[in-house]
Amino acid sequence: MSKPNLRKQALAAAALPPRALRCPLEPVTILHTTCCPAPAAMCRTLAAFPTTCLERAKEFKTRLGIFLHKSELGSGTGSVGKFEWDSKRSKEGRNFSEDVLGWRESFDLLLSSKNGVAAFHAFLKTEFSEENLEFWLACEEFKKLRSATKLASRAHRIFEEFICSEAPKEVNIDHETRELTRTNLQTPTAMCFDVAQGKTRTLMEKDSYPRFLKSPAYRDLAAQAAAASASASLSEPSHT
Repeated sequence: MSKPNLRKQALAAAALPPRALRCPLEPVTILHTTCCPAPAAMCRTLAAFPTTCLERAKEFKTRLGIFLHKSELGSGTGSVGKFEWDSKRSKEGRNFSEDVLGWRESFDLLLSSKNGVAAFHAFLKTEFSEENLEFWLACEEFKKLRSATKLASRAHRIFEEFICSEAPKEVNIDHETRELTRTNLQTPTAMCFDVAQGKTRTLMEKDSYPRFLKSPAYRDLAAQAAAASASASLSEPSHT
C-alpha cells in the first residue's frame, strides 16, 4: 500500500466521531489494552502476593481502623504520630500484643508507647478533649530544646495555643496555674510548664484514661492482642 493511501486512511480515522471508537465491530482486545490497562496490572500485582500476606494486611487494617476511623492523627502539634505496627519486636523488646496489653497496666506505659499515644489521642478526639494530650506532648518536646532563643519562642507559642484565655486549644487548668505559667514565661526555662503539664496529666489519668480502657474499641483490641499473645506462647517450642 502506498504512503498517500496510508495517510488518507489515517486522516479518515481521525475524523471519525468519538462514538465510532466504541463501535462493537472494534476488536475488544484493542479497547482493553488501550483504554484501561490499570485493572489488569492491578490484578497481576495482587496475584503476586501470598494469600497469607493479604489476609494479614486486612487484619491489620481492621484493627487500626478501630482507632483511626474518625481521627486525623498527626495534624495537631506534630508530636502525635500514626500507629507504627510492628509484628516483630519494638525497641522496648516487646511485640505489639504485649504493648497493647501493657496500656492497661499503667498510664505511664500508655504514654511511653507510640502506638498507645496514637490510640489514646484518637479516643480523646471522640470526647473532644485531645488538647490535653497534645499539650502534654508539646511540653515533652519543649523540654528537649537546648537553644535559649528557641526555648523562649516555643514557650510563647505553647502558651498562646494551650494556656491563655480563648486559646484555640485551651486546656482545662485553674486560674492560679495559668497565671503562674504566664509569670514563668518572663524568664523561660525548660520547667516553666511543669505545673500546668502535671495537672493536665493528672486530669487525663484520673478522668480520660479509665474511660479509654473501658471503651469498646480498646477492649476489642486488647482481646485480640491477648488471643494473639496466647497463640504465640502455645506455638513456642518447649524447653523441658
